[in-house]
Amino acid sequence: MKSGKKLAVAIGSLALFVAANSFSSEAPDRLSPDTPGLEPAAVESLAVDASLFATRTFDWTDSTRNRRVPAKLYLPAKEARAKSMPLILFSHGIGGSREGYSYLGGYFAAHGYASLHVQHVGSDRQIWFGNPLGLVGRLSEAAQDGEALSRVQDMKFALDQVLSGQEGASIDASRIAAAGHSYGANTTMLLAGARIEANGKILELRDPRISSAILLSAPPFYRLGDPARILSGIEVPTLHITATGDNIQIPGYFSAYEDRVSLYNATGTDKRSQKVLAVFKDGSHSIFTDRAGTGGVTLNPRVKIATRQLALAFLDRVYQQDSAALDRWPLGNASILATYETALRNVIR
Repeated sequence: MKSGKKLAVAIGSLALFVAANSFSSEAPDRLSPDTPGLEPAAVESLAVDASLFATRTFDWTDSTRNRRVPAKLYLPAKEARAKSMPLILFSHGIGGSREGYSYLGGYFAAHGYASLHVQHVGSDRQIWFGNPLGLVGRLSEAAQDGEALSRVQDMKFALDQVLSGQEGASIDASRIAAAGHSYGANTTMLLAGARIEANGKILELRDPRISSAILLSAPPFYRLGDPARILSGIEVPTLHITATGDNIQIPGYFSAYEDRVSLYNATGTDKRSQKVLAVFKDGSHSIFTDRAGTGGVTLNPRVKIATRQLALAFLDRVYQQDSAALDRWPLGNASILATYETALRNVIR
């Protein structure tokens, strides 16, 4: 099979099984201190106080590709905004939009980080609209290798735009993290240095501005070779988050959560000081979206809260050299954790 077709097939498999598990919802969830078995570290509302952050929406067009790149930027409230903030560049899963993963964007902004959520028009929520009989075709189109590469270009273009715009003066270009869920995690890995082959050539898509990566439910690059070889180009600190119920099954295809763990093991194998793994008990593949209830009505908000707490602690460790929250995190979430591993002790920036 030619390399280009292998890439399309691999990404096509990813898109099809993710599509079955990635519908999004904006419904709010809330925890209270009397929730049975809840550790103190997880007691907080999933809804973020709207007075603590602001948002900006953009409808950019990349004229070089004739492609729209919508985006939503979460910022700390004006009075709390630092002159030099870190930035998180976020990529949604297939069928998502810039409005998704709001429980993360608002939270990051409320804690001093800007968070730019990019919408990929070739694999966004428009897939779900139109004739239901055409859904498979729309998914197939979104799964082509050209769209996978366009997503990376979307992220780079959006980063260029925000850094050169009005908000760019407040962003520290030396502290930029990439993050994503599912298909978006694959996009994030490519930005962070993963190397794949297409048409006989190794694609170098890394953006040198990216200095850390957060991967939620990251599937491997199926059928594209040795994961360690593909991921050998990732030299930035990485946070990997999954759950034992993060299994994806469609007719003729099954991907277990162990695939995400294998990806963690393959990342930075000669740089063991630069990665963290958290595996929650139970859950689901879509528990990390805004969708409420999936993975369990009680567990769902707990995992979301724990996920954003961990992501913030990881970022504080990488960019602020403050490890206190990261050290506390597994103790405060022990009852919902299946596995936790960290090797960030030697990260110095």
